[in-house]
Parts: sequence; structure tokens; C-alpha cells
Amino acid sequence: MLSRVIDEPFRFDPEYYSKSNLMLEDLIKSTNGGTIESYNGKVDCSAFYPSITGFYSDDKSLIPFIRVNEIQNGLVVLTDDTVFLPEKVLNDNPTTISKAYPGDLVIAKGGNTLAKVGLVTNEYPVYATCRDVIILRTNDLNGINKYYLWSFLHSKYGQNLMWRSASQTGQPHITLPIITNMHVPSLSKKFQLEVENLYIASVENKKLAEEKYKEAETKLLSELGVDICKFETEVFFVRRYTDILSAERMDAEYFQPKYDKLISTILKYDPKAKTLDDVAIYLFTGEYADKYMLFDKGLCHYVRGTDIYDGIVEIDLFHSIDPQKHSKFVCEGDIVTGRVGTIGNFGVISKELDNSVCSDNVLCFHLPNDYIPNVYALYFNSSIINELTNRMSRGSVQQRMNQETLRELIIPYIKYDTQIELNEIILCSFELMNKSKRLLECAKKAVEMAIEIDEFTAFQWLEDSMRK
Repeated sequence: MLSRVIDEPFRFDPEYYSKSNLMLEDLIKSTNGGTIESYNGKVDCSAFYPSITGFYSDDKSLIPFIRVNEIQNGLVVLTDDTVFLPEKVLNDNPTTISKAYPGDLVIAKGGNTLAKVGLVTNEYPVYATCRDVIILRTNDLNGINKYYLWSFLHSKYGQNLMWRSASQTGQPHITLPIITNMHVPSLSKKFQLEVENLYIASVENKKLAEEKYKEAETKLLSELGVDICKFETEVFFVRRYTDILSAERMDAEYFQPKYDKLISTILKYDPKAKTLDDVAIYLFTGEYADKYMLFDKGLCHYVRGTDIYDGIVEIDLFHSIDPQKHSKFVCEGDIVTGRVGTIGNFGVISKELDNSVCSDNVLCFHLPNDYIPNVYALYFNSSIINELTNRMSRGSVQQRMNQETLRELIIPYIKYDTQIELNEIILCSFELMNKSKRLLECAKKAVEMAIEIDEFTAFQWLEDSMRK
């Protein structure tokens, strides 16, 4: 044991030399392979750049800015919360803001998100990165497939190696040498190609899922008679001082005429449309949790705002809590939304998340039985209705939504036959998204099996899994 302390990185924390960690190290080193550096992998990251929040934009023609929240389920996913930067910001900070390119891997450096890994897609030719992620460049890799490398880092072995090696000074964090010195088992080109095919199929299914969800949104807006082109922001408009007093708002954006036009359109579709306060069976704010744990028996899931997108609430195994310490629980069919930062993202609580607890930064409500949850989550997520949500949010620095403002949102009753039709499209989207996730999970599991047993067994397992 003393020789391990002397020969390896200068570490005296006992957890580093735990039995499970030493067994992990021996297993990885017993396989053929080499370090990421030996495969010609190169790392980079942004340094301490000056404040750039003033340049944040939602203009998708600019350069996307990758932060930790963009790393989702092994992919770099651009969402409504993704911000974009002008090219000038990158040109003015060439040595402090690093760029990532399609095919690069990005890895979260620290905190609760430490070791999250995402593969940069070709949605944009270049991406800016924040200082909370490490870029692992793959364009010069030799002897190893970038998709296999991604799958290994995403697997339990890659994750455990990164968590084990993370510096324990203050908050755990990963340094660049930790990545370059990681030992990666060398598997056959045939096996690595199979992992690549699984990844490509996963991305394709994800794209189809997003298209289906967009199709449902288009049908919904058509049903409501909403034409996005008619609700453009106006440069000049006039409102009475009494309007300001009545609304108790002084921000000009709140009084944009487009909002009145939108509400009028909704009332034209359903003259009896009510506010959420009148329709919802209940509405509450979640509870604060002071400690997160890896999901295990006796614990329950903890839903955060970052888990919510496109009608879905992701299950985060790394953020679980003791239910005995909480009193507010969500139910299957509840609709949840973030009230700070992630304003405008709505998702439906699934059966798997029934009796979970949601964060104090999440609002939860339940609609009557004839309001299909998936359809109304779509309603709130739609691009134009989302504007009403943003209108109601408050906050000078960071947007926030409280119960009172959420209750004011208008909800039409959508014809039930239309709801059923929309729900079928949404469920199709969810199935495609689940298939995408399963393919990524299969790739990860196959890599783990090839390391633990052999490639032949992993191939057989993959064939059986694909037939199901």
C-alpha cells in the first residue's frame, strides 16, 4: 500500500486507496490500452475571462456558449436556456475563452456536476465554452474512436476514475492532467465502430423526437389560431399611467401590445378561458434540500429546474434525498416548471417520479382530468405561449416566477378530441426520445461489459438488446 502512495499521484486521502478504487485501478490497467495522452488526445479549457453576462443573447445566429447545463445524457444539448455570444467577445478574449468544435468532448470540472461528459454535435461549426468545463479535443486521436472514448468516459468506469482522481482541495474538481493521464482500455476497431453506430442512431432518433414535438406545437398553435408572425415586438407603443398602477409593473416589455393580442386570440378560441388559479386543483412550491445522495433504496428523487425540458422531467440519480425530511411530494401527471433561471420550461411528472420531491426553485400544479398533462405542458412550452410566461416573470438580475404570477396565466380549454390527437404525437416524440436514450445506454453498457468480461459477450448482449 505504501508503494502505491509513493508511486502514484501525491494523495493521502484514504478514499483514494479504498478497496473498490484499487480494484477499479487494477481492472483498468489489466486491459490493453494507454492513456488519453498516448492516443494523442489533447485538452483545453477557458481561463478566468472578464464578465461577459452583458453579452448574453438568445440570437441563435451567434455562437452558442456551452455551460454545464448544456451537457445532458451524454450529449451537448442546446435548449431555450442556452445563451449565445457575439464573435467579437471571443476575438477579444482569445486566450481566456476556449472554443470547442464538433466531435470534441466536454467534461464538467467540479461541484455536483463533476464528470458529466458530452459529445459536441455538428449543429454549429464552433462553440464557446465556460470555465467550468474541460475540452477534450478528438480530431487528432490515433488508435481510438472518439465515440468509444466518449462512451468509456460516460461509463461507470470512466466516471469512477474521474471522481476518484478529482482534486479534494476545497470543492472536488478535475484538472487537465487527470484527463490526459486516464488509462483507456483498447478495444477492437469492430467494437468501437459498433459504439459509433449506436451513437449516430441515438442522435438521429433524438432529432426525430424533437421534430415530432415541434409538429405537435405547430398543430396546437394552429388549433388556437395563433400566428407567430402577428405577435412581433413593437418599437413604439403608448400605455396609460393607470395601466402601470394596475399591473404594479414599470418594465416596458410587460406592456408590449403583442401580449394583449395574444390573450385576445386565446379568448377568441375559448371565450371562457380561465386563469391557472381558477383551473388548477392545487399549486405549490417545492422544498429546499440541504444534502444530495446517489439514488438508493429508501431515498426519493429530487426534481430540479434543470431536469425539465420539452415536456419531460429527467430522472437524476445523483440528486436524491431522504423523504422523511420532506412533506411536499409530486404525483404522476403533475406539471412542474422552474421558477428561477429556467423560466418557461414545463414538464410532466412520470410514473417513475411519483412521490418525488421537487426543489424550492420548482413550482408544481395539477389540472383536472379532462386537461391532458402532456398537452398542457406543450401549451406552456410553445414558443408563443412561452412569451406570456416570460412576461409574468420578475427579477432585475435573474428572472424568477412565483406562485402569484404563475396563477395569472391564461388557460383555454382545448377540445378534448384535439387533445387526444396532440397527445398521440407527443407520446410518439417521447418514445423516440426514450429510444435515443436507450441506444446511448446500450453503448455505455456494452463498453462496461467488454471491459468486465470480453467483447464477444458484449456483442451478444447488444444483439439481444436490439431485438427487444
